[in-house]
Amino acid sequence: MSVEIGEIDPFSQLALSPAETLASRLDLPCGASIKNRFFKSAMNESLASVKNEPGSLLTNLYRRWADGGAGVLVTGNVMIDRSALGAPRSVALEDGRAFDQFVKWAQAGKQNNTHLWMQLNHPGKQVPKLLSSVPVAPSAIPLSPELGRFFNPPRALLESEIEDIIHRFANAAGIAKKAGFTGVQIHGAHGYLVSQFLSAKHNQRSDQWGGCAENRMRFVTEVYKAIRAEVGDQFPVSIKLNSADFQRGGFTQEESINVVKHLSDLGIDLLEISGGTYESPAMTGIRSDSNAQREAYFMDYAEQVRRYCKAPIVVTGGFRSAQGMSDAVNSGGTDMVGLARPMSVDTHIPNKILAGEDYQNFLPVRKTGISIIDNMAMLEVTWYERQLERIAKGKEPRPNESAIGSLIKTMLGTGLQVYQRQRS
Repeated sequence: MSVEIGEIDPFSQLALSPAETLASRLDLPCGASIKNRFFKSAMNESLASVKNEPGSLLTNLYRRWADGGAGVLVTGNVMIDRSALGAPRSVALEDGRAFDQFVKWAQAGKQNNTHLWMQLNHPGKQVPKLLSSVPVAPSAIPLSPELGRFFNPPRALLESEIEDIIHRFANAAGIAKKAGFTGVQIHGAHGYLVSQFLSAKHNQRSDQWGGCAENRMRFVTEVYKAIRAEVGDQFPVSIKLNSADFQRGGFTQEESINVVKHLSDLGIDLLEISGGTYESPAMTGIRSDSNAQREAYFMDYAEQVRRYCKAPIVVTGGFRSAQGMSDAVNSGGTDMVGLARPMSVDTHIPNKILAGEDYQNFLPVRKTGISIIDNMAMLEVTWYERQLERIAKGKEPRPNESAIGSLIKTMLGTGLQVYQRQRS
């Protein structure tokens, strides 16, 4: 079980080194045990086949991360509907197709007593134009005009389609468990479908799935209940949730806290805190609640919400030093340290810190000099995807690769991938 905030005595932890603090075991409400406090957060890998199936690239990448020492590895978002993809080379999981490849992926990521959790996602309207002419969303509300260059306006989901998507989440979770993954995570952040349902800006329905905050919470509630019914009480089910959307009229911190209270009462096993959307990408550090004294972007929110959360908490975003990670755990604000981008340029951060290294790695925000691109999350996503591809191919990442060069290569590759997918 997680430690209640009132039971934490930061002064008793002052003598512990970062290695000692971060090596401690963590037990989840479902009974699962995690070997340390390092949590490799999800990143979109775009390494699936043109048929959206996992293969040797993902197996190689996750074997490398498992060797790196983290307690939990979370996959990039696995799509529950292959007709709704967030990227051309996303993994999709709907049925028993390529089941043996999922088994190999799970085996690679579980080495060294590592947990491997599959992140389950539906992108909603955040589907690139090349992949969908009419994506779906809670309401027929397009993304901002700037993003409209990349994403088509959506249509509103029918209620029967909403119920089908809920079933798809549960079905994918059940297959993941059978394949050997040790947990699942619902992607409820960053402007994807679950996040869209929670936001009053994007969900303006007048039925039971929209309107008041309670109705907007119904979709994530039913997704969680369906997954739990499918996988049982002893299998970790977690969620990645926005602290806020950082948009006028969007999902607020108060609403987020209410969602956490509700899911905690239902039995969620772990809460990962992030924030922002493609329209306001706080998760990249462009806009967040971080300050100069603290590395992590969302620690202030974590300290507010944990008094309402029975499950352990992970804060992801901004951690760049062993001391900063240790301080965050010792403060009681978070139970685990979420690492994403740093793990794409150095896969062995946990091992280095656990061996006593005074680790520091301050990553710059990647910029092209083109404001419309630099103000969105997509550049950060694509630059780091390229580093993951290098690791998956047995190469070393290139921390100094230019942002504009990476973007051009990614755009050219995306067009080819879509063409290949259409022909397959």
